[in-house]
Amino acid sequence: MTTNNPNTILKECALHEPCSYISGNTQSIHYKVIQECSKEQCEALILRGWRRFGSMYFRPICQECRACESLKIDVERYPLRKSDRRILRKNAHLSTVIRHPTLTREHLSLFERYHRYKHHTRDWDAPKSDPKNYYASFVQGHGDFGFEVLYFDGDKLIAVDLIDILEEGISALYCYYDPDYNHQSLGRYTLLQQIEFARRLGLKWIYLGYYVEGCQSLEYKAHYTPSLELVGRPEEDEIPIWREITDEHPPL
Repeated sequence: MTTNNPNTILKECALHEPCSYISGNTQSIHYKVIQECSKEQCEALILRGWRRFGSMYFRPICQECRACESLKIDVERYPLRKSDRRILRKNAHLSTVIRHPTLTREHLSLFERYHRYKHHTRDWDAPKSDPKNYYASFVQGHGDFGFEVLYFDGDKLIAVDLIDILEEGISALYCYYDPDYNHQSLGRYTLLQQIEFARRLGLKWIYLGYYVEGCQSLEYKAHYTPSLELVGRPEEDEIPIWREITDEHPPL
């Protein structure tokens, strides 16, 4: 469906393609492209298991597999652990800039270096960075709620953390960093900064996206507790139910 009215679905479809998370599986993904999505509408979708890249919202609808589980961190109850404090101390000298997403040569260079590193260490695809693809995935569709947090060591950009700041929480979209700083645990550091930022803003949650048991790139999310998991795949007219993950109620 195509329309010129704002805040409407421009395109909606379901695609069947090789699974991004489990080798050998096929995934079915429901996609929507939404023009000028509001903060409230974005959060309503995130609460029901959708994710956002640019103006595109998506969620898995695989019939025979429920491996993708949406998680959110309980910000108020999250305890800083010894390892967390060590990472915060190790990166205390870094400076940050928070602004709506942008696209520069510096962004593209860092993005490409990060994915080359992941290609060698995790066998990720390593496509050459493309300005149009980057803009469509990380700059477009940010509205008044999408931001990038830039991390600098002196004048050097070393990490970019893309987030949505919503009414009740922060949605973690994507983070990439300089592989030369791998020893700084920048992925964990940027997430700890999200938690601290949410506390300062009085927000309840960090929406982590999907956890998939057995997927090395996503399993780290299970370590951020207390956390809650979305039950099932609620439709937009259904109330989403989140349950706390405990030893008695592990991830579904």
